[in-house]
Amino acid sequence: MIMETPIINKVSLSALITIDLEEYYTEGERAIIDIKEYLFRGLILRELDFREFIRTHDWQQYQNKLVAVWCSTDSVIPTWAYMLVASKLEPFVRRIIYGSLENLENVLYLEALTRIHIEDYRDKRIVVKGCGHKPVPAGAYLELTRMLTPVVKSIMYGEPCSTVPVFKR
Repeated sequence: MIMETPIINKVSLSALITIDLEEYYTEGERAIIDIKEYLFRGLILRELDFREFIRTHDWQQYQNKLVAVWCSTDSVIPTWAYMLVASKLEPFVRRIIYGSLENLENVLYLEALTRIHIEDYRDKRIVVKGCGHKPVPAGAYLELTRMLTPVVKSIMYGEPCSTVPVFKR
């Protein structure tokens, strides 16, 4: 007689704690304002023209959006130009940053990671979940690792069944 032994999920019984950075993704529509679009010949910011853009642009289109402002060309943009854009966006946007959309994602994740109570992970074994469906920038993984390293026993990357060791105390 063959005895059937139950299948035991050793991963679920382990003391591993999984952190999924996708849970810290800031929902919301992203937008970018590229100042190069408002430069004379794509290179020079002319104050009168720029102030006309500031005056006539539909700022309400950014209502509740997460906005990145930058200039994608190698032009010298005076600081006050970014300040003017910010002053017009502020009443409408959820968040505004200087930089690309990639910079925006990094800033949003860094802000979200401040909500983590690091002491909850003291002396724990952590798996930072890898692949997912939402864009998680490398900077978020770097920051999480920096935050956890002083308190955890170990950090691994991937899925609990298949991990890459990152840190061990």
